[in-house]
Amino acid sequence: MRDVLPVLRVLGMLLLLFALSMLVPWATSYYQRDGVTLVWPMAMGLTALLGVALWWGLFPFKQDLQPRHGVILVTVAWVSLPLCGALPIWGVMFVQGAPISVTHAYFEAVSGLTTTGATVLSGLDALPVSLNMWRTFLQWMGGMGILILAVALLPLLGVGGSQLFRAEAAGPIKDTKLTPRMAGTAKGLWGVYSLFSIACAVAFWLGGMAPLDAVMHMFATVSLGGLSPHDASFGFFQSPLLEGIALIFMLLASCNFALYFIALRKGNWRTLWNDPEMRATIGVLLGGGVLVALLLWAKGVYGPLEALRYGMFQVVSVATTTGFATTDYLTWPVFAPVLMLFLSGVATSAGSTGGGIKMMRMLILFQQARREMTRLVHPRAVQPVVVGGKVIEHPMIFSVLAFMLVYGATIIVLSMVLLLTDLDPVTAFSAVVASVHCTGPGLGALGPASNYAVLTDFQIWVCTLGMLLGRLEILSFMALLTPAFWRR
Repeated sequence: MRDVLPVLRVLGMLLLLFALSMLVPWATSYYQRDGVTLVWPMAMGLTALLGVALWWGLFPFKQDLQPRHGVILVTVAWVSLPLCGALPIWGVMFVQGAPISVTHAYFEAVSGLTTTGATVLSGLDALPVSLNMWRTFLQWMGGMGILILAVALLPLLGVGGSQLFRAEAAGPIKDTKLTPRMAGTAKGLWGVYSLFSIACAVAFWLGGMAPLDAVMHMFATVSLGGLSPHDASFGFFQSPLLEGIALIFMLLASCNFALYFIALRKGNWRTLWNDPEMRATIGVLLGGGVLVALLLWAKGVYGPLEALRYGMFQVVSVATTTGFATTDYLTWPVFAPVLMLFLSGVATSAGSTGGGIKMMRMLILFQQARREMTRLVHPRAVQPVVVGGKVIEHPMIFSVLAFMLVYGATIIVLSMVLLLTDLDPVTAFSAVVASVHCTGPGLGALGPASNYAVLTDFQIWVCTLGMLLGRLEILSFMALLTPAFWRR
């Protein structure tokens, strides 16, 4: 309990920040007169009230965060923030006369904050514009991580943020310190993220989108979330120009934002290509797109230019865990959608807004496997694991191996749980993979032409757990379940 109370106090501050974020859909509702304006101040008030109660009620437990506190806070925050994020979703649907269950509202909020992009809602074009703004804005906040934003503000409130940053940062970059203080690092990353966001929104607007559509699709693109305010997803626009713009920003967002921050500070963008993870990420994405385009052309599905347009967009969208769709790719040769789903696990960089295993871990595993094969022939050879000219220390290698073991076990266990509910194997496996990778659309009954409303409430809770585990990168959550974690 002594570890939990300081965490709950900081959680109160996060809830206050989260409550302020509801000003965005509230303002949208007010100016668009969409009929649900009163829902937003009520949801914001309830969230703020809970935040104040925790912040001030637990004031005696004020203290700096320790490593264990960071792990607890990140886990508790990613479970509890969607509860507050679900309040306006549930309220708006109730006011609209189409009430949804708490399960569906929570799933929608988790999907937004984890940038998964899965949905249980239909008739999106007819929803109040403020609700669509909220759904997409949740992705934008979750993309870089609302907790990393809080790190920039925590010092002002007398709370250390370094442990929170290490617990929240994705992939093997947790100890990366781009500035002398973690708050400066958080500000820098959010600064780059904001610059990309502004550029993307302006590009969509100049490309022909209405202003609100440009903003909402920017939220979904730079966060690699993929939730769209249209049932037809990105296919609503039928614009090669807009698809090209989205393609560029999805590629940019799939790479490590820390590299952009360093390049901006040094004024030398040519150094970006020296990063092996960035080269591998872009290479896999573009290579996968060309491969699928050639397949579609060879099979006679499209002509050469159409094959390149649809194949490249769909592959980059799914592989970067965005999940936009411009066509129902489940009608393609089965190799293509299966390849895209598997690529969603590896084709994003550590420090990006994407989900999955991360390319850096795959590079480390590849080099480790290569070393082991060399040792079979030359047992006495000293061959360190090297990525990008840097030697990878053994603790990092062991961490990656542990992650992959837990990752594989998570996929298997959750898939078997869904199979127990008599869900067909293709849908069950793809639902788990798409949830843990934070991708969104899957295979079978969960393709781009459908949504997760076809699942039962229990199956939706399993997918919700998968999304949370994927966003927490599994190990943070699993650590809480071990007795050693709670032992002083």
